[in-house]
Amino acid sequence: MEKKSLLLLRHAKSDRNIEVEDWLRPLKKRGVQAAKDMGHWMVEQGLQPDLIISSPAKRAISTAKKVCKAMELDASIIQQDERVYNATVDLLKQVLRECPASAGRVLLVGHNPALEALLTDLVQQSVDVPDDGKLLPTTALAELQFSGAWSELESQSAALVALTRVKTLQAD
Repeated sequence: MEKKSLLLLRHAKSDRNIEVEDWLRPLKKRGVQAAKDMGHWMVEQGLQPDLIISSPAKRAISTAKKVCKAMELDASIIQQDERVYNATVDLLKQVLRECPASAGRVLLVGHNPALEALLTDLVQQSVDVPDDGKLLPTTALAELQFSGAWSELESQSAALVALTRVKTLQAD
């Protein structure tokens, strides 16, 4: 049975001091750098995705584009899906079930609380919440693996391989 890899990436730090509607909130300068750092680290780890699905909210799509550029991937692999913004776990699973069979590794760029809820829903083992109470702070990446087709993705069907916070990466 074929192994699939799912990467969950919470968008980078956004600028809450700018008075715009939530959908249009841009990344902070340190968020831009964090997205680049995560992209470079993902290349070092051999975690380049075949497909990137992103919320179209400005902070999420900006994160997806920065990560993609840092990995030297063509931005055409990014698909924006409005369902990822303000999503539920069931909606995110539906988005993932629609991934093409040819995609061995998919990167989903989105928002909390939905990404954290999806992570805990999909993994078979219990996930320890860090002292700060956040499984996925900004620019954190969860790597999950499961066997089977995307169309068969179900609750507790994946194993958590790693949870990486951008703050723990070495600066270039």
